[in-house]
Parts: sequence; C-alpha cells; structure tokens
Amino acid sequence: MPLKRLIELNTKDCLWVYILRILEDGPTHGYSIRKEIEKRFGFRPGTVTAYKVLYLLSKSGFVKKTVSGRQKVYAITPAGKKALKGAEDFYRSRAKVLQAGRVSRGQGAFKGKKLKY
Repeated sequence: MPLKRLIELNTKDCLWVYILRILEDGPTHGYSIRKEIEKRFGFRPGTVTAYKVLYLLSKSGFVKKTVSGRQKVYAITPAGKKALKGAEDFYRSRAKVLQAGRVSRGQGAFKGKKLKY
C-alpha cells in the first residue's frame, strides 16, 4: 500500500514535472503530451487532468500557449525550465538521502533555499 501511494504521489500527483520534461524537448499539443507521458514514463494521466495542469502551468508562466489552427501548442518558458531543474535537483537529492540513509551535515537538500512553485 505505501508503495502504491508513493507511485501516485510521484506520477499523477506531480504531473507538471513530466509535462515540463516533455516540453523541454520542444513545443507540442496536449494530446501528444498525454501520449508521450504514457510512452516515456509508463503511466497514463487522465484527459482532464493533463489539460488542467497545462492550464495552470500556462497561467503561472511556466508554459506558453499558442494557437496553431485548431490546436493549442504548448512550449516551456525560462521559468518552466528553472522549475524543472528544481524538481530534478529535488529528486536527485532525495535519492542520495535514501541511499545514504541520512542527510549529511550541512548537505540538506534545500538548506537556506525557499521552495517556490
């Protein structure tokens, strides 16, 4: 049971990380993003969920939306790249802590940093 919750928290509940990672490779539309998540990361987000996250990312300035014909095309912004790097750093630091079994003195993942979303 705990593993199932951990998986959900780090996939569907953190969908923004996967969306930004895909957009880092180039602009694309929402349907392609959902397909890429399934293909590259092994889970399928809900239709509404993916579009809601794209909307929130766009509203927050992490993604830029343009209209091309009938499709909305999404691209990562510099703020989105910074957020993605922060997420990657976070996951990397958590993996190190888990492998070591503790946080090293003065090596806290976010010591002296404020988390921004």
